[in-house]
Amino acid sequence: GRQLQHDHDHERRRRRRRREGQGQGQGHRARGSAVSFTEGEKVLAYHGPLLYEAKVQKTENREDEWRYFVHYLGWNKNWDEWVASDRLLKLTEENVRKQLELKNQSGDKTVRTGGRSAQHNPKGSNVDAKADKEDTKGLVKGKKRKNQLGVEEKERRSSESLLMSQFPVTLKKQLVDDWEFVTQLGKLVKLPRSPTVDGILTKYLEYRVKKDNKISDSCAEVTKGLRCYFDKALPAMLLYKKEQKQYKEEIKGDVSPSTVYGAEHLLRLFVKLPELLSSVNMEEDALNKLQQKLLDILKFLQKNQAHFFLSAYDGDSKGADGAKGK
Repeated sequence: GRQLQHDHDHERRRRRRRREGQGQGQGHRARGSAVSFTEGEKVLAYHGPLLYEAKVQKTENREDEWRYFVHYLGWNKNWDEWVASDRLLKLTEENVRKQLELKNQSGDKTVRTGGRSAQHNPKGSNVDAKADKEDTKGLVKGKKRKNQLGVEEKERRSSESLLMSQFPVTLKKQLVDDWEFVTQLGKLVKLPRSPTVDGILTKYLEYRVKKDNKISDSCAEVTKGLRCYFDKALPAMLLYKKEQKQYKEEIKGDVSPSTVYGAEHLLRLFVKLPELLSSVNMEEDALNKLQQKLLDILKFLQKNQAHFFLSAYDGDSKGADGAKGK
């Protein structure tokens, strides 16, 4: 974790020097003088080597340096953070071109290794941008916790970051594709899915039995707990606004979401798990063991990614063309 943070800091310093050389360090040069960005202003914010559209929500001057509280547009507010002015650029045509250039440069490296073709997605490089962002964010979030809640949270944080720091990259890309399909392209996962969450967890248990040559009570307990978490969490925190109507149509009476939804929504639960687990009163050792089991399920999802996940979603008006598996 420290090495990643070090690399991230080094990258920021390198970018700062480059931007100043190109005459683009407006915010950086404004230290101690005028506020170069205002509350409510839309900006481009560096995160890792890439730029994201963000909105300045608060400003403050601390020790003669302006800092800005930004919300990354299209991302959960959990990712909101304070940044220095050298992380921000004005939202100009020139800087938007710069954003696209950086995305394309990054896309060349990682799309090939991603395990899923980016052909169906004209913004393939965007996938990498968001995946990078999530990678760094997990670390930043962990650091914040430590600062805010003190030593007692250290252990909790180490187990939280365990899950996020080892989150498979190809599944991060999957999450970003998922976000783009639903929020940007207005497409939905066609329900009911096959395999369902219930079916996937059953397959995972079968896989463990075959591998270990025995039935593990702890594995059965974890999958049962995960199923319960999913059924409760789906309507509360796993749906985008555009999916609410579909949920009301599909889940009626005592139907469990885990018998209707599939891998796409199960993966969203894994992003929420550190937050959910941080409120569970559990010994550090037990929590670490649980994290390892959850990581094993994630790796099982990754191993079966082509079979479990859709490579394209159905639009409301597009018919069933895009609903084929990979």
